[in-house]
Amino acid sequence: MCLICDRIGMIRRGENPWFVREMETGYAVIGDHQHFRGYTLFLYKEHGDASELFHLAPARRAKFMEEMCLVAQAVSRAFHAEKMNYELLGMGDSHLHWHLFPRVAGDIETYGNRGKGPVWWYPMEKMYDDSARPGEAEREEMKRALGREIDRLLAEGD
Repeated sequence: MCLICDRIGMIRRGENPWFVREMETGYAVIGDHQHFRGYTLFLYKEHGDASELFHLAPARRAKFMEEMCLVAQAVSRAFHAEKMNYELLGMGDSHLHWHLFPRVAGDIETYGNRGKGPVWWYPMEKMYDDSARPGEAEREEMKRALGREIDRLLAEGD
C-alpha cells in the first residue's frame, strides 16, 4: 500500500489528525510540516491505475480539478497567500495528489533567485525540520481556518 492510501485509510478510520474535509473526489489535509504556513494536500480518493491526470475520465478529471481549485482558493484565503504554488508530482507516491503551497514574500529567505523562486529551492532539510511541525493547538486552528474557508466557498457556489 502507498503512503497516500495509508493516510486515506487513517481518514476513513477517524485517525488522521491532519484531515480537514472530504470532497467528492478527494480529501483536503493540512501538511505535516508547515514552513509554508497553510501547506495543504488534496488527496485523490482512489489509487487504482490512475497515476496521471489524463488517466481519469474527462468528467472525473474536471471534478477533481474543480475541487482542487476550490481547496487552493480556500488555502489562499485562510492563510493570506500572495501567490499559490501547485504541484502534482508522483515520482515518490504515484497516487494522484496535489501539493498546495501558499506563498508570501521572504518565505524562502535568501535562497533561489535572491529569495524568489519555487518552493523546492528552499532546502528540504529546513522545510522538513521538526521545528516546522505545528503543535496540536496550532494544527487544530489551521484546520478550522481552512475548513471555514472551504465551507464559505461551497456556500457561495450554491
